[in-house]
Amino acid sequence: MQQQCRLVAFVTLLIVAEHSAVSPACECIHFTSTFGKTSGTFKSPDFPRAYDSGIECLLYSFVARRDQIVELSFRSFDVHKTHQDCLRGDYVKAFLSLEKGGEVNEKTAWSHVLCGELSEVPHRLYSSGHVALLEFHTDHRPSNHSGFMGTFRFLDRRLFLTDGQKVAGTHCDYLFASSNFSLSKGKFFSPRFPSNYPPGVSCNYRFAGRSQERVRVVFEELNLQKSDVSCLEREDIVRVHDGAVRLAPVIAAVCNQAYQLEVLSTGPDLLVRLSGTSPAPGQGFRATYEFESTSDENLQYLDPKQSESMMNPSRVINAPTAATSGSGGHAASAPLTPGAAASTTSAVNCDVLITSDEGKNGTIASPSFPQPYPPRSLCRYEFQGRGKERVQLTFREFNLYHAGGDENDCESSDSLNAYVHLEGRSEKIDSFCGNNLPLPLMSSGSKLSLEFRGAVSSRHVRGFQAFYSFTENFGISSGRQLSAHPCGFEFNSTEAANGTFSSPNYPGYYPRDTECHYLFYGRPGEKVHLHFTYFDVEGVLPCEATSASDYVEFSNYMTQDRKYSRYCGQLKGFEVESDKRTFRVTFRSNDRLDGTGFHATYHFRPESEPNLRKPFTSAAAKTTIAPAGLALCWLLVGAW
Repeated sequence: MQQQCRLVAFVTLLIVAEHSAVSPACECIHFTSTFGKTSGTFKSPDFPRAYDSGIECLLYSFVARRDQIVELSFRSFDVHKTHQDCLRGDYVKAFLSLEKGGEVNEKTAWSHVLCGELSEVPHRLYSSGHVALLEFHTDHRPSNHSGFMGTFRFLDRRLFLTDGQKVAGTHCDYLFASSNFSLSKGKFFSPRFPSNYPPGVSCNYRFAGRSQERVRVVFEELNLQKSDVSCLEREDIVRVHDGAVRLAPVIAAVCNQAYQLEVLSTGPDLLVRLSGTSPAPGQGFRATYEFESTSDENLQYLDPKQSESMMNPSRVINAPTAATSGSGGHAASAPLTPGAAASTTSAVNCDVLITSDEGKNGTIASPSFPQPYPPRSLCRYEFQGRGKERVQLTFREFNLYHAGGDENDCESSDSLNAYVHLEGRSEKIDSFCGNNLPLPLMSSGSKLSLEFRGAVSSRHVRGFQAFYSFTENFGISSGRQLSAHPCGFEFNSTEAANGTFSSPNYPGYYPRDTECHYLFYGRPGEKVHLHFTYFDVEGVLPCEATSASDYVEFSNYMTQDRKYSRYCGQLKGFEVESDKRTFRVTFRSNDRLDGTGFHATYHFRPESEPNLRKPFTSAAAKTTIAPAGLALCWLLVGAW
């Protein structure tokens, strides 16, 4: 099966060597770091002109040192796609997890098979060891496609070593203990990162801080599968527990993709679990951790690159004058004085950091409230929660100077701007001005930022006052909250035969990048009837990722129920009924736009009663609920 690799003129080769080939017909282009070359380019024959048909097997071999891995980056990719799975016709196979020194034959499993355009393939590939191979094949049908061009690099694998102590007898369990003899911060990775983690992986990363510490973890990059499917339906998932054991509450669960996702424990212990059973594993994650003292608090400013409204400290005079009540408020410079007067001839800076450590609720207000706020006021209110806490803000009074004209035009008037923190950036979710009372706000994670700009003021305006709370129930007051999900609620007919449930923060805008589950359990012989009295979930039918849609999903069991399509948009009242005693409703929002969510009633009743499920219509589209199919049974044992 061995084949002497042949030198091909269009690529500069460093060495020609024996190699086990995928096929006896393979020609081999070999790149190696033996002579100190750590990067270069590779391309298909005659690139950028069209490649030939009938290339049986052209093998690109990348061999790094034993202490290195291989990075492949495609800059251009145009391989004729004749089949969706890319296994026939023209294709490029990538072998990234090779053992035994990189030997490969026709039985070797590949990591990826690629065809189509650049947008359809991973832009970067990484080997798990020091060898990577690409196999290029074309059939005998002529085409006018240019092939591919890319770069390779040999990277020091020590860049991806996990800090901490590996637990003896395990494949990928680590312990990070805070002490005078260990690092207070560091990094950790999924197995084989930046290459794909192996199938059937199960890893536990346990962080044990000291009594006056908490753990901050930032997932700088997390790639499991690219989809908007609910985490209840995914095979691979990362769960973060607010404690040292698996029974500790889950404060974050990610099954798709995330960037710069920050998690902060409430106490000294944290557990990160990666479990995967998918036959097509993802890349995994790279993350940082830090043990920090509970007394360490620093005001976090918005990134000036993300917000044009970021203050310029050089022109702000240090004259804090903000109104707060309750506990948890910290001024960025001097102590806060409720109702303090400020000079009307100089700029007013009233930055406030409010954490949940010293109080779970309180009140914030504009400077000098209820008196008119001073002109040239510029105030920042930063909220920082812990664990699964979200920041909820309810306005009690709102009266700002407005220049007239369009009441929704807040650019040229005094305003209050709200920001959430997503993927490491601060993103404005809304601006409020005039005298219309804003709807309640809720953070997408544990942080929320407000910026008050009172440039003009008037003796006729009072400013604003709002009540804040750090809540773990996402503003959902019904049902019994489950610790196995970041946002999960159980409704059992043994506790209440009927009641109501709603989206997070209803009737305000629901938070972005949030997934909530509502699990209904009836007695034997019962079913549950749902009546949606209000429905406003951002999206367009069929409510998929391609249209960046949020959605509500129904199921008679844990996996997807094909009898129900996803629901989104603005819909009139409609009804849904379960087939049996158990039913699931899942709400999922992305990081794009917002809606005011939904409100519904539920009623458990005997199965013998007529099925009242009926179709519904909306102004945007029409949907009919499909007829009942085969129902699957649930075993109601513990957490699903």
